[in-house]
Amino acid sequence: MQALRGFAWLLVLQSAGELLAHALRLPFPGPVVGLVLLLAALNIEAVRTPVAACADFLLSHLSLLFVPVGVGVMTHLGLLGEYGGRLLLVIALSTWIGLGVSALVLRALMKPEQK
Repeated sequence: MQALRGFAWLLVLQSAGELLAHALRLPFPGPVVGLVLLLAALNIEAVRTPVAACADFLLSHLSLLFVPVGVGVMTHLGLLGEYGGRLLLVIALSTWIGLGVSALVLRALMKPEQK
């Protein structure tokens, strides 16, 4: 029952984040605002205990979340055979570009101000 209460808290906080993001026209997605709300709400014991029970339950069944992905890959195995090389190339390049941009941004932010 605790895990169900925790799941309800997660849904309520995500919905509140969606409402706030739309109402205030925030540049952040609603789930991100919901996570910030969850972070603040975890200081309250009445929220923390059920959410911890829900997290334990979800983590114990995490492998089930990979079943739809595996079925999708098996269903589209022909496409993967046809475009697999291109997909691998695009994934590798986008990963390296993302890492490079992140490194450059970090480097720019870490430089001491020169005036």
